[in-house]
Amino acid sequence: MSIKHALKMSALRFGLEINRYNPVESAQARLVKVLDTQRIDTVIDVGANDGGYGRLLREGGFEGTIVSFEPLEQEHARLSEAARADERWTVAPRMALGDTNGEVEIHVAGNSASSSILPMKDLHERAAPESRYVGTQRVALRRLDEVQHPAIQTSQRLMLKIDTQGYEMAVLRGAEKMLPRLAGVQLELSLAPLYEGQTLYLELIDWLRARGFDLWSVIPGFVDPSSGRMLQFDGVFFRAQP
Repeated sequence: MSIKHALKMSALRFGLEINRYNPVESAQARLVKVLDTQRIDTVIDVGANDGGYGRLLREGGFEGTIVSFEPLEQEHARLSEAARADERWTVAPRMALGDTNGEVEIHVAGNSASSSILPMKDLHERAAPESRYVGTQRVALRRLDEVQHPAIQTSQRLMLKIDTQGYEMAVLRGAEKMLPRLAGVQLELSLAPLYEGQTLYLELIDWLRARGFDLWSVIPGFVDPSSGRMLQFDGVFFRAQP
């Protein structure tokens, strides 16, 4: 038995899995690698929550600009604090993004990360009871096409990341004017209906493919611990190569 295999087996006995930090074995390393390969200089982080995605990019070595959007009050405050010391990470005023302008009510989940404009389905609650809705917040709703930000306007290689718990299609439709400028898109894709009225993975993949984006990478996500069934994953898309 090699030393590497012995270490992995020892870690598994404690419920841990050890992998090398490289694009083959690490989802974080793979994401940062493709951002580098695609020369992405600005990431629009929609559904930033408390800044976990921005921290992941920075820890992985991404040095470009991050523009984050988050609608929930407490999470927006924590996000702003996380970005405070980073000159290339800016946080937009508190708002939700979709395909119309106005106001919207957001369902607040017990675990925060599963909060959504859409009602949650039973399958989601059964797989993650801690995600049940515990309240609502009302917030401004804007189309991304109509949000002005200097970093977005001047970016040469722009990527849009969307984590809005079933509301991804509405965000994309509110950014259709921006789509020709995008080099890449990362968004959460659901294999099964987790929210009322959401668009599932195949339709979103086809929608992006019809607009010139190929699926480059997938990142495993939400898994039902009782069955092992994967319910959500992230898809990373870039412009089709000529």
